[in-house]
Amino acid sequence: MDRDSFRPGPLAEVARVPAGDRWDLVFVRDLRHPPEKVWAALTEPDRLAQWAPFLASRDLGTPGDATLGALDGERRFEAPATVLRAERPVLLEYTWGDDMLRWELSPSDAGTRLTLRHRIGMPDLAPMTAAGWHLCLDVASHLLDGDPVGPIRGAEAKDFGWERLRDAYAERLGQAPAGEPGGLA
Repeated sequence: MDRDSFRPGPLAEVARVPAGDRWDLVFVRDLRHPPEKVWAALTEPDRLAQWAPFLASRDLGTPGDATLGALDGERRFEAPATVLRAERPVLLEYTWGDDMLRWELSPSDAGTRLTLRHRIGMPDLAPMTAAGWHLCLDVASHLLDGDPVGPIRGAEAKDFGWERLRDAYAERLGQAPAGEPGGLA
């Protein structure tokens, strides 16, 4: 696919649930590929570099420390990470700075049902986080289809509908859209 013609797909299933003094954004997406292929995209640094919001210092398929470097244009922001659980190809759980990400992969008739639980500090971050993962997983889906579009990270996401996605997820999560009373700035 030509990168300029890339458009986000339909909204994913989302929920925001309390998790102690934090919140879990639960983001569910169906992919047309078997769990083993999706697992490779979630763990292998060369594949992550083509869709994820960060670069990984190592393969994430085994427990232990790593560094995840978020990118925004030419700027890179390093954050410590620790892979806590890696049960190929069904469960991957790791920290990313103060956040926790838990990827659950279940075989489905269509391929894989992917459930991401991203632990965030404040509930108001859920629509923004959902919009970011939506774009990343759309890019990952193209990569898995053999039709890579290249990663969409940082401020560049605004060029690909991030703000519309953020507002749509805010509505789906029962929050006021950005710019409205009670909305995000």
